[in-house]
Amino acid sequence: MKAIVQDHYGSEDALRLREIERPMIGDGDVLVRVHAASIHLGDRLIMAGRPLLVRMATGLRRPKQPIPGTDIAGTVEAVGQGVTRFEVGDEVFGWTSGAFAEFSSTPEDHLAAKPARLSMEQAAAIGVSATVALQLLRDNGKVKAGQKVLINGASGGVGTFAVQIAKAFGAEVTGVTSSRNADLVRSIGADHVIDYTRQDFTKGTERYDFILDNVANHSLGAMRRVLTPTGMLQPNGGGHTGGGMGRLIRATIASSFIRGQGSPSVKVENAAELAALVDLVEAGKISPVIDRTYPLTETAAALRHVGTARARGTVVITIAAPAPGTTTQAATGHAVAPLAAGGVA
Repeated sequence: MKAIVQDHYGSEDALRLREIERPMIGDGDVLVRVHAASIHLGDRLIMAGRPLLVRMATGLRRPKQPIPGTDIAGTVEAVGQGVTRFEVGDEVFGWTSGAFAEFSSTPEDHLAAKPARLSMEQAAAIGVSATVALQLLRDNGKVKAGQKVLINGASGGVGTFAVQIAKAFGAEVTGVTSSRNADLVRSIGADHVIDYTRQDFTKGTERYDFILDNVANHSLGAMRRVLTPTGMLQPNGGGHTGGGMGRLIRATIASSFIRGQGSPSVKVENAAELAALVDLVEAGKISPVIDRTYPLTETAAALRHVGTARARGTVVITIAAPAPGTTTQAATGHAVAPLAAGGVA
């Protein structure tokens, strides 16, 4: 099979398209023929091995998992002993280790049946971003109907899901984004949009019950000042370059003694969270926003685009896996126009 392989940390130039063996499947595992895989900021940080603290989990000298990527959608190719929820040919989506490849093996509990109303590209975009948004709003923030919620960085991968999920919970949602993305954020349900190039929400008079900060462009103290007395500030990530690890550590420490300061903590890769997201999709409450799609051969270009911090929604890799017993040449092509914001393919 063809796969994107990374032998050492570095820039996108460290990535190589190679022909390698298909992964083995063990008991409880599912082999997925990958049709699409999405990219999020974490993939770039792992690729670069920065900040150095990430190497404690990914490998000190080189990536322990040479194939990048975590979020996939595809069809079941084979199942291991003990798998009961899926059969060969089922369409699935979820998490894996080594997504940027024609085939990937992952535990059964890391997958869910793909909603029929979503394309493979849209299903691949759910994974980490939607799960993070769901847990931070539902579990950490305990957002409920009637509350005022602000999403800082509302047009990104997590942000677009967070706006929709907060609306599904009945909140009044304010999205902070640039002027070029204002219409997009409104189209996915935001009640109010703040253009950060013209207005600093931390200096306004409005107060919020919950703030989800995806971009780390204001101090923690400045954002806490616009919370209600019982409100919560929830940081998500340390900034686009990953250089804000110290900020996350400060937020975690502060959460122990400062009212309203949330601690960054999420747990992905479980079937219950995927089931909750499927329910939201089937109810028409959330729909992934796709910025661009790239073929597997242009994975490096896709990662560079994510690195510009200008992607709206999620960037997706399309992977044309060969049918059993056939061979194909590497896919070629260019990024295509974005899917309609919030639309269903």
